[in-house]
Amino acid sequence: MVEIGRRLRAMRKARRMSQSEAAEQSGVSRKTVHLAEHGENATLLTLIRLLRTYGALGSLNDFIPETELSPLEVLRTSQKKVQSS
Repeated sequence: MVEIGRRLRAMRKARRMSQSEAAEQSGVSRKTVHLAEHGENATLLTLIRLLRTYGALGSLNDFIPETELSPLEVLRTSQKKVQSS
């Protein structure tokens, strides 16, 4: 979430907006913007509202970092390889 927060902050600053302006235009509190930019308590709804305000809602898929395979998925994959050998 910290990386998402960094990206949100960069988008806001690129548009030369204060946290208060972003909050007002997004319909959230300034504290919510602050927390989201620090990777804390950012709900999907908050993310969508901020991205819409920054004109970046269409890039939502690119905005979210790729997830790594979970340890359980790695184990399942390796078990399948062993079974097929």
